[in-house]
Amino acid sequence: MRTMTNTKFVVKVNRGGSQQYVRRLDRTPIVMTSDRKLALLMGKLTAEDAVNAIQNPRCSVELISVQVGQKVRWNEKAAAQAVAILP
Repeated sequence: MRTMTNTKFVVKVNRGGSQQYVRRLDRTPIVMTSDRKLALLMGKLTAEDAVNAIQNPRCSVELISVQVGQKVRWNEKAAAQAVAILP
């Protein structure tokens, strides 16, 4: 079994000394949380859209990249055969 890593992003917002993370995007206003574990993991384009929606002169917004692991069953013999078939 191998672990594949995928890069996801979390949007961190600093508002006057308090740090919050985006928790939900589907509502207006965007739901925030101070617990990093409850933050929404999202792709880069979605995270950039969230940054553009939140950004204003009173708060600083940043993207934080997070490596997400996923266990995948990997059969070495089958992979070697699949590569041998490719032109």
